[in-house]
Amino acid sequence: MANVVLEFKVSAGDSEPQSRPVLIIGQHTNLQQVSWSQIKGKLQPVVSKEIWQAALSALNPNPTDSCPLYLNYATVAAIPSRVSRHNSPSSAHFVSRLVRSCLPGGNNRCIVMVCERSDVFASCCAMARAFPIFSRRSASSRRTEKKHVTVEFVIVGQDANPLEAAELEEIRAVGNELGITPVIIRGEELKQKGFGGIYGVGKAAEHPPALAVLSHTPQGATQTIAWVGKGIVYDTGGLSIKGKTTMPGMKRDCGGAAAVLGAFKATIKQGFKDNLHAVFCLAENSVGPAATRPDDIHILYSGKSVEINNTDAEGRLVLADGVVYASKDLAADIILDMATLTGAQGISTGKHHAAVMTNSEQWEAAVVRAGRSSGDLAHPLVYCPELHFSEFTSAMADMKNSVADRENAQSSCAGLFIASHLGFDWPGVWVHVDIAAPVHAGERATGFGVALLMALFGQASDDSMLNQVSPLGATTNASEDHMERDCKRRRLV
Repeated sequence: MANVVLEFKVSAGDSEPQSRPVLIIGQHTNLQQVSWSQIKGKLQPVVSKEIWQAALSALNPNPTDSCPLYLNYATVAAIPSRVSRHNSPSSAHFVSRLVRSCLPGGNNRCIVMVCERSDVFASCCAMARAFPIFSRRSASSRRTEKKHVTVEFVIVGQDANPLEAAELEEIRAVGNELGITPVIIRGEELKQKGFGGIYGVGKAAEHPPALAVLSHTPQGATQTIAWVGKGIVYDTGGLSIKGKTTMPGMKRDCGGAAAVLGAFKATIKQGFKDNLHAVFCLAENSVGPAATRPDDIHILYSGKSVEINNTDAEGRLVLADGVVYASKDLAADIILDMATLTGAQGISTGKHHAAVMTNSEQWEAAVVRAGRSSGDLAHPLVYCPELHFSEFTSAMADMKNSVADRENAQSSCAGLFIASHLGFDWPGVWVHVDIAAPVHAGERATGFGVALLMALFGQASDDSMLNQVSPLGATTNASEDHMERDCKRRRLV
C-alpha cells in the first residue's frame, strides 16, 4: 500500500463500480439514514435500490459486518453503532480494520464514509492509517504507478449539511518547508551545557546525541506550549542489554518524537495562534566502550543527580532534560511529553489506549476526551508522587533511574521520574503520554499521537474542524469575543 495516494474530497463524483470500485462504511443506524439519491451515482447500474436496501437489512454488526453489493466491485460495511465510554464514538479502530479488509482492489477506488460531523476528523485519521507509506519490498520499489483512493463523506445526524471544501484536510505528510530554522545542540556541546541525560544515553553511538528544537512564535500569542518527544532512534538497552526477542522492533522507540514532528508540521500548516515549540530528545542507546554503566551517576539539566541502575530505562533520562529545557529556556506554560516509555504501559492501559498522567485533573480529562474525538485513545494513570516516587530512592544520588519494585505502578513511576525534574510543585501544566503499545500494530507503525495532539490543542488552531474536536474551552460569551484572549480560558475543559 506504499504507492497509494489518498484524497479527501467534498464530492468524489459518480462512477459505476466496474470502473471505480467502491466501499461504503458507516454505523448501521447512519447507513439507514442515507437516501438512495445520495449514493446511487456510485452504484448504478449494477446495484439497484432494492439490492441496496436488502444489503442494509442483512447487516448485523458484531462488532462489524460487511455485505457485497456487486461481486468484488462494491461493498457496504457497518461499524458498531454503540461503543463503550472508553472508546471513540467514531469507532476509528474498526474503520481502519474494515478499510484494510473490505476495500476492493484496483488502481482507482472510492470510499464513502457515512458519519456525523463530529466523527469526520477521527474517521479521516483512521482511513489514513490503513495505508502505510513505507515499504522496502523489492516489488513495491519497482512499481511506479500510483493507486488512487478517493474518500467522500456523507454527513448524517443533527448537523447534516454537506462538508465544505475548507473543512477537509488531507491526512498525509505535510510539506517540509515551514520556514523554521531549528536549534540543535549536539554531541560534546550537550555535555558542556549540562544535558547529562541525553548525552549519557547516546555517547556510545556512532552518531552523536542531540537536542533539536523547532519553534513557532506568532504575533499575538498568549501562552507558550512545548511538545517534548522521546527520539531513541534505536534502543539496544545499553549495557543492560535487551534479549533476542525484545530488541527487534526497537527502531520504533522514536515514536514519541515522530508523533511530535508530524503533529507540529500539520499544526503549523493549518495555522496556530500560540507559541509552539517541538523539542526532540535524540539518541541511540548503544553498546560500546563509552557506554553508560550501571552505577554511573549523571547530572541532568535540572541539576539533579541520577544513579543509573538500569541503562534500559533511558527514555526518562532524555525526556527529563527535554522538559526542563522547555521550562527554563523556552518558558513554556504547558509542557507535554510523548514517548514509547514503558513496556508496562501495554499492561496498564492496553494496546489501543495511550497512558496519560498529569499534574492537572482538568488536563487529564481533556486528553481522554481528545482521544475519543480523534481516535487516538488515552486513559489515565495514577498520579500520586507521595506514594510512588520513593521507588527511586538512592543512597548516593538524588534518585535512581529505575524502580526498586517493578510490581508497583511502573508506568506511573516512569512518568513521575520526568516530572520530578520539573518539580512536583511546578506551577505550569505538565502532561505525560506513554504510547509504547499503540504506536505500532504488529510490525507496522500506526502514526499514533499526531491526531491526539492536533485535537487536544485544536482550540488554538485556525482550522474549524480542529476547533470542533478540541476538548479545551473557548470563549463563548459574545461580549468576551472582543477581549484580549486569556490563556487560562483556553486551557480549561
